[in-house]
Amino acid sequence: MFFLIIIGIVIILYLLAIMPRLGHRKDREKFMGVYYAHRGLHDNAGDAPENSLAAFKKAVKAGYGIEMDVQLTKDRVPVVFHDFTLERVCGKKGKVYDYTWEELKEFRLFDSDQTIPGFEEVLGVVDGKVPLIIELKVEWMDINVCAVADEILRRYKGIYCIESFNPLVLLWYRRHHNDVMRGQLADGFTKSKEFHGILYVFLQNVMMNGVAKPDFVAYNHKYARNLSRRICRRLYGNLAVAWTIKSQEELERARKQFDLFIFDSFIPDKGSPE
Repeated sequence: MFFLIIIGIVIILYLLAIMPRLGHRKDREKFMGVYYAHRGLHDNAGDAPENSLAAFKKAVKAGYGIEMDVQLTKDRVPVVFHDFTLERVCGKKGKVYDYTWEELKEFRLFDSDQTIPGFEEVLGVVDGKVPLIIELKVEWMDINVCAVADEILRRYKGIYCIESFNPLVLLWYRRHHNDVMRGQLADGFTKSKEFHGILYVFLQNVMMNGVAKPDFVAYNHKYARNLSRRICRRLYGNLAVAWTIKSQEELERARKQFDLFIFDSFIPDKGSPE
């Protein structure tokens, strides 16, 4: 009997740990009915590489929502760039926060004529024409990007939500701008040799939801069978976002498991995403 009580307590604590925000669901309708272009409608071998103004303009023209990444420079200017390091995209040493905004503007994205865009510049290009999923990049504990980005977004008239792998970002929004729709990014971290320890077990199983209270969970579609993710959607009715879909076949397989879809490397067939 005692053993059953202990099991019951553990189950209750687990369900509380993964529990997302249960209310505040009216805003989700604004994001439905559209596919989301991962880092813009980009081609890294062409003239519209990822997270470039050209890629965002193409996505807007095609009517796709946009997923983008925001982080701070050395002088605290928010820019749109995915990697913390510059080498893969710009062929330069160091990280984004090692350089000022003026210095970063000299770097080119891959072999194109595109440069790293400022966050405000990107918002001006989109101008509310399509909904945005904005990932705030926080490597460890420095969450200054939240306040800086939020100050800019309060003046933006378009539809947007924020997401992050780091629960501290969601917690900041819960405390300072609770009406903004927010999402917890997650992955099958322990499947990789790169990530070790209890922290990644918690993050993989969205066990900070009870504190951060996300409105949606954005999960790597390859690990759609993750129990915590499925409980969030089925039991709690949490919005489920799939990243990153890279073929029509993957999209079709993901339809029953997710509600919104972030795509890359192909053009989805016409028709409703829902």
